Order: sequence, then structure tokens, then C-alpha cells
Amino acid sequence: MSKSQSKSRSQLQLVWDLPLRLFHWGFVTTILGCWLTNELGTDYIDLHMQLGFVALGLICFRLTWGFFGTLHSRFTTFFPTPAAIKAYLNQPKDAAPSVGHNPLGSLMVFAMLALVLMQAVSGLFVDDDVFSSGPYYNALGGDIDKIMATIHHNVFDFILAAIALHILAVGFYQWGKKHDLIAPMIHGKKQGAHLTDLNTIKHSRLIVALIIAASSAAFVYWLVVINIPEVDMYY
Repeated sequence: MSKSQSKSRSQLQLVWDLPLRLFHWGFVTTILGCWLTNELGTDYIDLHMQLGFVALGLICFRLTWGFFGTLHSRFTTFFPTPAAIKAYLNQPKDAAPSVGHNPLGSLMVFAMLALVLMQAVSGLFVDDDVFSSGPYYNALGGDIDKIMATIHHNVFDFILAAIALHILAVGFYQWGKKHDLIAPMIHGKKQGAHLTDLNTIKHSRLIVALIIAASSAAFVYWLVVINIPEVDMYY
């Protein structure tokens, strides 16, 4: 047994960086908040819209972090190609668990990012017919607003379905296959002989993450505050 393998058996090693973990739980909280404020009705519509802006900012961060983040945060590391999915499905039952996202989990990552991005962007064009309008309502014409409203009022059902599927999958891996997925997404570390210096990380690239987070926040502020188009309203 090599020295690195012996070390990996006895010590937890960092796999998920801190920015990714903060994104994950912030994403969960924001989506839950969006659902709750929608269920509570029009009294919470302003908070619902603000949470939508937060969701958009989180998506911007994650999309950028997918190119500049640490090993298992980068899209090139876990992009779910057909070959990767086939190989994963055909691997033996006693195969070592994936260090980062497995190919099926990768599909969920990209699906959830796409769905929430659609929901957040479409919300910019939605009017509730009572109190509030998205910052881009009427900016591109009524036909676009209708399309965006249809998207916004239907995509969340797919988000809920994806969340349910994700929870079931995590439960299956956690208790069925005995692969702990929850704790590593809290403290970032995993343990096992399959972990080496080549497939784990030493730090979370926090300076880069802070720059990306600030840039994402600035972009969303520009988008929903500074860049709002002036729309002629006719009554």
C-alpha cells in the first residue's frame, strides 16, 4: 500500500470547496424561500421577487465557478457524456464511489441549473396583475411577456419534481449504498482508499470565489436596477 493510500484511509480529505458548499445550501434556501413566498400570496410578492434576484445571482456565480473553481466544481470534470453515463451504469457493484459528482448526479446538476435559470429569467418579465411587475415587464412586448409568464408558471413544477428526485437519489446513496453524500456537502471532506492527492483539493480558492461572487452580485444589480428599460405605458 502506498503512503498516499494509507493516508487516505485514515484521514478525511477535502473534495468540495467552501464556495460550492455555500452555493449549494444558499441555493436550497433561496428556492425554498421562493416557493414559500409564492404560497403565502401577494403580501410577500416583493420578497418573492427579491429572492428571484438572489437565485439569478447564485446561478451566475455557479456558472462562472464551473470554469474557474476547484477540481470537482469545474464542469469539465463532471460533464455527463453518454460514454461516462454508460460506463457508470455498467460498473461493478463493489466499485469505489465517485469522488465528485457521478454522471447521473451531473445530469441533475445541469438540469437544476437550467430550470432555475429559466424560472429566474422569466420572472423578470412577469406581472402579477395586482401589485408588482418584473423589471422587464413590457420591455419586449406583450407576446414575450405571455411566453415568459407561461414559463414562470409551469417550470417550477419541474423544479419541484427535480428536487423530489434529487432527495430520493441522495437517500438511496446515503442509506441504500452506504455512500455518505450529506456530510461531505457540509464539511467538504470524504474518506476512502480511492482518494489521492490527484483527485482531492488542498484549498477552496476563496479569493477567486469572492471576486466571482462580487461580480455576479454587481451584474444582477446592474440588470434589475440600473439597466431597467423605460417602458411607455398606455392606459
